[in-house]
Amino acid sequence: MKGAARLFFMLALAYAICGMVLGIYMAASHDHSEMPVHAHTMVAGWVMSAIFAYFYHLFPAIGGSRMALVHFWVQAVSGVVLVVSLFFLLAGNEALEPVTALASFGFLAGTLLFAWNAMPALKTA
Repeated sequence: MKGAARLFFMLALAYAICGMVLGIYMAASHDHSEMPVHAHTMVAGWVMSAIFAYFYHLFPAIGGSRMALVHFWVQAVSGVVLVVSLFFLLAGNEALEPVTALASFGFLAGTLLFAWNAMPALKTA
């Protein structure tokens, strides 16, 4: 596994571990107020990053491109900011709402970059 595929899979593993730790913490504390953070971490983080890794692994020419690396960094930075700011927002820090919103749009931009990167593979399939 190389390039963006490798980076996305490492990111997916980090999200999986963080999401599971948060899930266990919520179960042990009987406080499920951070459930949206857990869901975002597991689905937007773990699952989407793993899917991106798999796609770029299947299409190494696309996964080795500069645009795939741009996709990785936009997705990684906005995703981490999204889940961390959402954690603190749900804990009562309402001042982070604009940060969470901006990170959400960054995450959307990353997903749109992925769609752009994937188009050549879809045209030949």
